Amino acid sequence: MAGPADAAAAGVRLAALSGTASRPAGSDMRDHGPAAAAAASTSSAAGRCPGSPGVGQAYGTFGELLQGALPEADGDFLVTMPIARWSTAVFHREPGLPRVTVWPPHKTKARTLAGMIIADRGAGTAGGTLVLRSELPEGKGLASSSADLVAAARAVSGALGIELPADRLEDYLRRIEPTDGVLHPGVVAYHHRAVRIRSTLGSLPPVSVVGVDEGGEVDTVEFNRLPKPFSAADRHEYAGLLDRLTAAVRAGDLAEVGRVSTRSAVKNQRLRPKRLLAAVREVSRELGGLGVICAHSGTTVGVLLDDADPGYADRLARVTAACRRLAGNATVYPGLTFDLPAPRTSAGGHCRG
Repeated sequence: MAGPADAAAAGVRLAALSGTASRPAGSDMRDHGPAAAAAASTSSAAGRCPGSPGVGQAYGTFGELLQGALPEADGDFLVTMPIARWSTAVFHREPGLPRVTVWPPHKTKARTLAGMIIADRGAGTAGGTLVLRSELPEGKGLASSSADLVAAARAVSGALGIELPADRLEDYLRRIEPTDGVLHPGVVAYHHRAVRIRSTLGSLPPVSVVGVDEGGEVDTVEFNRLPKPFSAADRHEYAGLLDRLTAAVRAGDLAEVGRVSTRSAVKNQRLRPKRLLAAVREVSRELGGLGVICAHSGTTVGVLLDDADPGYADRLARVTAACRRLAGNATVYPGLTFDLPAPRTSAGGHCRG
């Protein structure tokens, strides 16, 4: 069992290996654009010599721009809001170890995933050390668990020198828990319970979220097990909202993105109410935000801001101060932008745009 000395050594090892791929929490990431986002979607172990450690990264998402259910079988879905906050994993393959050791020790799902990949790739009982570092707090709705798992999978596959395409990774994730779509670049519509992509909407222009945390933690797995009282009318409304959001993302229409995300947050009050939603919504209205966004299965809610607004710096400061007065805390989450090919739809999915 790893102890404090092992953790300290692992932390030094992670910092040395990840270099600029690991960004300290709280650092200014407004300038991270398509190149950074693309790098975060892959394993950084490509081209390493056999026996070298693998390094993987995955970004988080500030809740969801939209989450609900569509008028079809297995219609539960969400739309991601990628942010410049990361999980980074380093895996050292050690054939002399009988199993995978993970640090921090409570990241047992990542350890399970690593063992599955090793076993399926015919690596026998060889183990190793998996070290995770995350800028995403747990239980808040920022996709911390999904990002940990994706980063871990990329690190292990890199250390083994194997390719791990998205559909294969989804096969592994499906056996562990419902998953956000953070393994895919861009803003995506994702069937989180079925663990499959529906469509890629595209990339947002530069945006930020000023988020507040209402406190506590939510177990996303347990939340997803709860029955969702969506009526037929709800499902058709969600389909219309997805149509609108798809068109808005592809057109770079941030005002419409904000309207859709606000509507989704309001509809979610029946399932996971946010006591501060009305107050944060008023802050957005009064101070010129695009709208509100929430973690539908988490504890956070925030104001969307357009980074290209000429008054952005002043508006950011005023919204942050107002949110801090409301909740006693406020954090700025820069969004990610991506260089993407033409929008695509997965087999079996229907792009409603």
